[in-house]
Amino acid sequence: MLLRWLLAAVHLVALGIGAGAILNRALAFASNLDAAGLERLFAAENRWGLAVVLWIVTGLWRVLAGIEKPAFYYWTSDAFWWKMGLMAAILVLEVGPMTALIRWRIQTRRGEPIDASRAVLFARVSQIQLWLVVAMVFVATAIVRGLGY
Repeated sequence: MLLRWLLAAVHLVALGIGAGAILNRALAFASNLDAAGLERLFAAENRWGLAVVLWIVTGLWRVLAGIEKPAFYYWTSDAFWWKMGLMAAILVLEVGPMTALIRWRIQTRRGEPIDASRAVLFARVSQIQLWLVVAMVFVATAIVRGLGY
């Protein structure tokens, strides 16, 4: 019972961390990417990464260990597969910004200039990811309510 509660709580706390982080990342990508702007961007990216890891770890634990409901409940739910599809879309969209940010971190440490030509695109990608996270909330509540069978 305690584990069930803790996993659910951490899964939901990750929602707050992630939504705030991806919004802040979108805003940072769209702002002046001077030293302070890059610092804000990297901090938002760190929080976003933490949230994604928390979602994946707690989500897999809850599903595979049958913490809330038996795994079969999820595997047979269309709503669950919609949620997984939304998560997959978020992760696919993450490839561009993530690889750019890794490169930018390295360049920043070396004192090299960054190529911020795709920053506006990455701001839009982050906004789309935020809307996908919101959609996941609606689908998650459908799963809990037994919709999508």
